[in-house]
Amino acid sequence: MRLPIISAAFSLAVLGFGVSTMADEPQWSQFRGPNASGVSDSAKPPVTVGPTQGVLWKVEVPWSPSSPAIWGDRIFLTTFHDGQLETRAHDRGDGHLLWAQGVKPAQIEEFHGTDGSPAASTPATDGKHVVSYFGSFGVICYDIGGRELWRHPLPLALSGGRYGSGTSPIILGNRVVLNRDQDGGSSILALNLEDGKTVWETPRPGFNGSFGTPILWHNGSVDEVVMPGAVRLKSYNLATGAERWTVEGISSFVCTTPVVGDGQLFFAAWSPGKADSSFPTDWPAFLKQFDANGDGRVFLSEFDPVTRDFIRGLDVDRDGELTEKDLNTIKATSAKAENVLISVNPGGTGDITKTHVAWSYNRGLPYVPSPLFYKDRIYLIKDGGLITSLDAKSGKPFYSQERLGTTGSYYASPVAADGRIYVASLPGKLTVLKAGGDSPQILHQVEFGERIFATPALVGDRLYLRTQSQLYAF
Repeated sequence: MRLPIISAAFSLAVLGFGVSTMADEPQWSQFRGPNASGVSDSAKPPVTVGPTQGVLWKVEVPWSPSSPAIWGDRIFLTTFHDGQLETRAHDRGDGHLLWAQGVKPAQIEEFHGTDGSPAASTPATDGKHVVSYFGSFGVICYDIGGRELWRHPLPLALSGGRYGSGTSPIILGNRVVLNRDQDGGSSILALNLEDGKTVWETPRPGFNGSFGTPILWHNGSVDEVVMPGAVRLKSYNLATGAERWTVEGISSFVCTTPVVGDGQLFFAAWSPGKADSSFPTDWPAFLKQFDANGDGRVFLSEFDPVTRDFIRGLDVDRDGELTEKDLNTIKATSAKAENVLISVNPGGTGDITKTHVAWSYNRGLPYVPSPLFYKDRIYLIKDGGLITSLDAKSGKPFYSQERLGTTGSYYASPVAADGRIYVASLPGKLTVLKAGGDSPQILHQVEFGERIFATPALVGDRLYLRTQSQLYAF
């Protein structure tokens, strides 16, 4: 871990967690809003919305799966447009484009051809700064008028499975915190918000399959950054980057982000790799399925482009050939992993797997959507349109894997406000549910006719939704 000199008088005042003069401005300042929780305590968004229902405005935007971040009268997005990695600002009143600033890297990272983008990360803002991360470039910061303030270039990201970078930056006081898990050289780092210089960087050896976003946890007297990775969940001291605690035995390939509520921390993830894998990890069975010409070798070049985008994550050494050694490496990692939802008690240090995990649950787990803590409950969204609701204190389910009347995958995370939960499926159906109850009560469902990757934003009396080609305000 690299640690520049930090004053012994480091405090919350230095971190900037004091009351902001802009605190009353409408905001959804990062991926999934306040501390990536997906919850607004003040918003009262509409229920009945759709492509022709309740639309205040809509504007066409270049496709990327990143979500909107909002502060005051501005909406910030990232896009990949005309070969440039762009940060854009739209007017919250009518949606018109205020500014777009782009960078053109020397090389674009590998990314999934149909579901990924080199501009998948949601920007973060504090009302003065707008910070964007691109795996092909690094971190870049603008003021809200679009003037570049600083840039912090980073080596080209080699994302796990070569899906492309998925994590988003967060702003914590005068820190920008970023996860850089990848195939080799993984780390988590904090940059100074004012000049982009490194404050600390902590290596994360063995963390090569995570796409979630860090969160802040006020754990007793310590402000911690919590970040999942392959097989383990880990926390770091926000002031110094020093490791604080670890929970072992989570999913081997992590797309989700933790949430906090009522003093607890919750994490849920599912990934293929055990009996539910789409691809066999037993070498003879793998050869039988994929060795079409019977030569005993399987190359990525033998697959069609769509299948190749999914299967190339099995090529651990990135040599273009899928081998028994590759599969054995994946099997070894999967053997340590468990698809699970856990609740973590505060106060621990070191390996807290057996001492501070309050409860666990292993049904209805999400692949990409993060869990939602809302009004003393945990909600999970599973591919295929299945929702689970549990008591946050005990882990007891109120209902489990109930159908929403939708099919397909879910990439957007659920969000909540004013007693309602908003869930968007990848094929493009938005479902609005009443929070609570012994079964899911659907208030509204509507098809948008195009895919939805981005998590909705809830601000004031409005709902903001980015589809594959449009940015809507309802």
